[in-house]
Amino acid sequence: MKKIFIVTGAAGFLGNNVVRLLAKNPDNDIRALLLPSDKSDALAGVRCTVFRGDVTRNESLSHIFDVPDGVQTYVIHCASVVYIKSRFNKSVSEVNVGGTKNIVDRVMSIGAKLVYISSVHAIPEKPNHAEIEEVYDFDPGLVKGLYAKTKAEAAAYVLDCVRHKGLDACIIHPSGLVGPGDYGRSHLTQLIVDFVSGRLTACVRGGYDFVDVRDVAEGVVSACEYGKRGSCYILSNKYIEIKDFLDIVSRESGRRPIRTVLPMWLAKATAPLSELYYALLKQPPLYTSYSLYTITSNSNFSNAKARKELSYTVRDLRDTVRDTLEWLGEHKRIKLILRPV
Repeated sequence: MKKIFIVTGAAGFLGNNVVRLLAKNPDNDIRALLLPSDKSDALAGVRCTVFRGDVTRNESLSHIFDVPDGVQTYVIHCASVVYIKSRFNKSVSEVNVGGTKNIVDRVMSIGAKLVYISSVHAIPEKPNHAEIEEVYDFDPGLVKGLYAKTKAEAAAYVLDCVRHKGLDACIIHPSGLVGPGDYGRSHLTQLIVDFVSGRLTACVRGGYDFVDVRDVAEGVVSACEYGKRGSCYILSNKYIEIKDFLDIVSRESGRRPIRTVLPMWLAKATAPLSELYYALLKQPPLYTSYSLYTITSNSNFSNAKARKELSYTVRDLRDTVRDTLEWLGEHKRIKLILRPV
């Protein structure tokens, strides 16, 4: 039976991977929402209908939400501003909170099901490396950083609408995305590019939970059918030290491994200079006060619920890195891929 899938932020890292996965089923009618200024390279050759609009402008969403009566419709809300810089940026709240409210309004107006893409950052950190599971009460005051606060506020709004307004929705909390298909410049993709290009000669102590974007896309699509109303799902992998992650990149690319690991106090002291340096390069900064907080925070996330209810699985991180390097090479983001003998 034909189903309609509306994907916001469809040109983004997760969004385009979700669209590509949905396109494998010929019965899916896929509607991809891009900003008027977005390039459509990420969806070139992918079977979908591109709509132009802005989640912060409700009136621009009319066409993509014009669906026939009686057709099962799912809305996968990926559009957001991921922000790790120190300076305040009002668009983070406008998109992450205001945009989500507009999407919720549209979803309820057509009786669709919403799969809202939040973040593990919306979940309060637990002390002493205790395991972090899903929560159902979100409070911006309990998380750190503008991005996390806006994602917590939006998640709270979604669940409030589930409880009091009849919204059919579930929430997805991905950890740090990595993998092929990043047509932008996400933090981890930039880390890999800088390392392989020889610009990154040192790293810092700390680590995080890095997950393949394709595994998250699988979980998101599964949530459309199997995600329970009002439920939240953490889509994570496992913790890995930054140095160990870069060692995997080193082995898969043939580049020399990093030998210098900077102490955290030095990284924090030079973080403002790092932001300035990357601003001059017009690239996302690798090290900011917030990103350094993130890699020293508790990222012991449990994905047990997603495994049980969404049949969620993850692949080996080495396969993710290998595929990412191949994709970056094919798209001329790195000059040369050297395979170890």
